[in-house]
Amino acid sequence: MDFRTSSEEERTVTIRRQTIGGFGLSIKGGAEHNIPVVISKISKEQKAELSGLLFIGDGILQINGINVRNYRHEEVVQVLRNAGEEVTLTVSFLKKTPAFLKLPLCEDCTCVPSDQSSGTSSPLCDSGLHLNYHPNNTDTLSCSSWPTSPGLRWEKRWVDLRLIPLLHSRLSQYIPGTDICRQNAFQVIAVDGVCSGVIQCLTSEDCLDWLQAIAANISNLTKHNIKKINRNFPVNQQIIYMGWVDEREQDSLQDRMYTPKFLALRGSSLFKFSAPPVTTWDWTRAEKSFTVYEIMCKILKDSDLLDQRKNCFSLQTESGEDMFFSVELECELTLWEKAFQTATFLEVERIQCKTYACIMESHLMGLTIDFSMGFICFDAASKAVLWRYKFSQLKGSSDDGKSKIKFLFQNQDTKLIEAKELEFSNLFAVLHCIHSFFAAKVACLDPLYVGSQGAAAAAVASAPAPATCAAGTGKIKYST
Repeated sequence: MDFRTSSEEERTVTIRRQTIGGFGLSIKGGAEHNIPVVISKISKEQKAELSGLLFIGDGILQINGINVRNYRHEEVVQVLRNAGEEVTLTVSFLKKTPAFLKLPLCEDCTCVPSDQSSGTSSPLCDSGLHLNYHPNNTDTLSCSSWPTSPGLRWEKRWVDLRLIPLLHSRLSQYIPGTDICRQNAFQVIAVDGVCSGVIQCLTSEDCLDWLQAIAANISNLTKHNIKKINRNFPVNQQIIYMGWVDEREQDSLQDRMYTPKFLALRGSSLFKFSAPPVTTWDWTRAEKSFTVYEIMCKILKDSDLLDQRKNCFSLQTESGEDMFFSVELECELTLWEKAFQTATFLEVERIQCKTYACIMESHLMGLTIDFSMGFICFDAASKAVLWRYKFSQLKGSSDDGKSKIKFLFQNQDTKLIEAKELEFSNLFAVLHCIHSFFAAKVACLDPLYVGSQGAAAAAVASAPAPATCAAGTGKIKYST
């Protein structure tokens, strides 16, 4: 391997040894392998880095005026050890060292010296001159002595390339705006837009492990944040869910098929934001909000998917508009489904009844959906009750997709089916409300569900976390 230097590129740098951290650099190579001794690592915030004049790949030419160009690795180590509290290095960047520096490093060195009294260190191992070393210590710097010598302690440090706060961050396996999933790769985007870049994994299993671990951290941070926010809201305005989704654009002519949105279930409402709400004022600036018991949520099966995106669900609003959303992981989809069920159940349980204006046989009426009593129809003017049926008496229904609903109730006495046709100005809101009341009624018959909802009511913010993910720290680091 041919290494060339130029005297014009030579630099002279003087640094002082620290009691803890030493010079803050590591060296590699040596004349025994026809390789010059080069700086292979520089510790963060140590003397070598703070000088601003030393770099990885610099070849060490002189130490305190001693020419070490042809010195062996161990000889350079010894010169540096005996250099005192201050050392003057003459260095030059070696243009051919990058390939050499990529050779595997033996951080867990297993090289055993032939003579324990004068052990040698391997030129392909990093000799850590950032060791916790003091010049009065006379221990020989050998690979085998690093773990056991009381005066020398190997100080491993992470170098942060990028630090991304995970609170309100989002994951993305897909090429932005598309339904094209990257192969074993993903990226993390912070709430302020800082992006990790595309992180490529070797296998799909590794990729899934990372995604689940990061998603679990985001989920745990979100739950903790929800608990803090809920202290400022009354019981009927508690937050149950917050998280990122990708919304499918209605206009298929656009190049961008999907746009990131932030959904939140709070009290009786579902909010859709372009960014997470941070202040109380932010909650008033949602793109859209819907009454949770007047919308319908459907988890899409594989046969219902609109494109290559998986883990999708749809929401039909009270106006009949269909919205399609995608999340990254199956555990996130499960989390959303449970949160939506919980929000609907708690709100139905809280309001107990809902009344809608309607027309029956050209007369203005009111239809009350009562959680305890069922369906009650009354005259809007006199308030006189015209008929009432329990939920169990509803045997079927149909609608024209515009304004009319035909109910088929079974008379308890005669067992005959009685048809009642009503006309509403907000057909979908009524249909969805009836569905929500029925779902809540059925849930009451399930002891496990009732128990889980009782716990949710007591601690409404504690949304279920994915079982496959473990808790962790609040930031993701990319380090070398």
